[in-house]
Amino acid sequence: MTIEIEQFMCRSDNFGVLLHDNESGEVILIDAPEEAPILAAVQRTGWAPTMILNTHHHGDHVEANQALKKRFDLKIVGPKAEAPKIPGLDEAVEEGAAIPFGNHLVYVIETPGHTAGHISYYIPTQNLAFTGDTLFALGCGRLFERPAAVMLESLKKLAALPPETAVYCGHEYTQGNARFALTVDPTNSALKERATKIDRLRADGKPTLPTTIGEEMATNPFLRWHDPAIRRNLGMENAPDEAVFAEIRKRKDLF
Repeated sequence: MTIEIEQFMCRSDNFGVLLHDNESGEVILIDAPEEAPILAAVQRTGWAPTMILNTHHHGDHVEANQALKKRFDLKIVGPKAEAPKIPGLDEAVEEGAAIPFGNHLVYVIETPGHTAGHISYYIPTQNLAFTGDTLFALGCGRLFERPAAVMLESLKKLAALPPETAVYCGHEYTQGNARFALTVDPTNSALKERATKIDRLRADGKPTLPTTIGEEMATNPFLRWHDPAIRRNLGMENAPDEAVFAEIRKRKDLF
């Protein structure tokens, strides 16, 4: 791995992530939830950000954009479909764009659902994905701006990444997500084992991320709409994928 990662908490449950390329010295910040914890992470690591990659326009992901731009004279990249809503945006990107980062390329994957123009970032040379509020550990984002069918297609894109891909998402929601997941997939032994591990991590004050695509495919109900046991539990054995996914999302909203 030529990219080092510093993950830290912002606000009440947001993750901040700094990426440091050891060869070029360039530093990327994934989203900008809150200035003070970001500055503390910069001071702790010595990694001054040269670029912010925003996943979507929500305030808890872009709040510190302008302050950090003023302080570090960095470049801000974000989704083209939400360009007017991204403070300080310098470069608007869409599906298939490749952003240079040292000797690596950061690819843009459009993953709408939570918001209309949400994007995720993928670095294939390092098996890294940054999924914002689209894919969470054991969950997915609420459908604020697009319907279930759109989010389902976005999740299918992420599910198609290599199983070893490390996934960093925008929030520490994993423990609550695990409790919900067990209500729709109660016989999944891998899920039960993971839920126990998550409880231990949170009791010790440790983060539950990163996860991997493979781990999510085995335990995240929002990626398991095809699973016969989940379908039986929902009474939807022969329902279309979209209907099963929508039912799981509806249940989570009410959980």
